[in-house]
Amino acid sequence: MSGPTPGFLVWRLSMKWRVAVDRALAPVGLTHAQYSLLASLLGLERPSQRRLADHTGLEPLYVSKLARTLEAAGLLDRLPDPADTRAVQLVLTARGREVTAQAVGIVRELMEQLLAPLDQGRREAFVEDLHALLDTTF
Repeated sequence: MSGPTPGFLVWRLSMKWRVAVDRALAPVGLTHAQYSLLASLLGLERPSQRRLADHTGLEPLYVSKLARTLEAAGLLDRLPDPADTRAVQLVLTARGREVTAQAVGIVRELMEQLLAPLDQGRREAFVEDLHALLDTTF
């Protein structure tokens, strides 16, 4: 195989997108990782930190660190899990929902710009290919 490998291209694309999201979210005071955690909370009902780590693909220790930072910023609450005394559940605060909604709008607009080189058919195929790769067990 000549030229860059698929792995290198995926890595480069992910780095470029992460930087673009970080820059776009800077005005609302979020990083890409913080955004991923907060936006995921919109669709999950009081997940544990572990469940959120599994959902986002982030390391549990990193999710814990992010959650503490976001709690200190007043964007989420870490509540005791009634079913497991060792676990905490995460829930957005009212301010967290407001900031997250604003961030989701910013990221949606950015994704439109980043995907602009692909027509609708290629976008759909691209998303299907990403799902296929992400569903592969490593």
